[in-house]
Amino acid sequence: MAVQSSPAAMDPYKFLNIVENPDGSLTRRNYFPSVPATQSNSKSFKDISLNPINQTFIRIYKPPIPPPDTDTNKLPLLINFHGGGFILYSAKTIFFHQVCADNAAKLPAVVISVDYRLAPEHRLPAAYDDAMDAIMWVRDQAMDKNNDCDPWLKEYVDFSKCFLIGNNVGGNLVFHAGLRALDVDISPLKIRGLIMNQAFFGGVERTESELRFINDKMVPLAATDLMWSLALPKGADRDHEQKELVKMLEARGVEVVAKFDEVGCHAIEFINPLKAKALLESVKEFIKDSCQPVDVATATNSTIATTTNNI
Repeated sequence: MAVQSSPAAMDPYKFLNIVENPDGSLTRRNYFPSVPATQSNSKSFKDISLNPINQTFIRIYKPPIPPPDTDTNKLPLLINFHGGGFILYSAKTIFFHQVCADNAAKLPAVVISVDYRLAPEHRLPAAYDDAMDAIMWVRDQAMDKNNDCDPWLKEYVDFSKCFLIGNNVGGNLVFHAGLRALDVDISPLKIRGLIMNQAFFGGVERTESELRFINDKMVPLAATDLMWSLALPKGADRDHEQKELVKMLEARGVEVVAKFDEVGCHAIEFINPLKAKALLESVKEFIKDSCQPVDVATATNSTIATTTNNI
């Protein structure tokens, strides 16, 4: 495919359906429906406040199966971060909600979806801070000091089998939260893996793929440029803690496994059932492999990260 060197004329604000207000906030005019917790008639998901001051919350999903009968049969825990370029959507947005519900039912697993603060009202590192709030909340549940662990987590979850998962900027949050978690004591919680689906990263220098898809119908380059400008701290550019992500992970003892799909587009799993099924199977295989018993004589504390991309 020939490299596209010039962008088509377009207004990224109009493309993203947003309006920047005089105070720097956004009016978001996207019309994707949300799923409120009151629709949980089957009690398959619920919302819990995470940080009242920051007005963040988590949405917990449990699979439609009875609680495991023994501790050895307890399920993995997935901490999920939704996409949206740091500036759009929430854990309640219908397509992100449905993916989490499907993952809980089909893996099976318990899924915690984090509703983090959006930019530009809350520029980075606010979303990274919220991601760590969620991890530390789960750690506190695992410690269960006051016998107040959430009953769904207590009944279903093996806290030694935790995974961070996210698509688009959710993958970016997975990366940064995973690195931060290496520097704090999260025991008895153990993060076994990082799952980054089409993670949203960028740099000042254009890559070949960015130029090739400069007029991408799903996420054109002008739109990603705007997302970054609205999300990054004032005065920072896209080389801000972004470069060489694989090398940064490997330097911390992380094994990185990559999967690439040469046919597709950004977020294709939301519109193509076959791609969604293939992604689910890849995640299921990764979780299974990461939870295999290891020889204690050769075991390390390394986390395994997997990345998936359409190129």
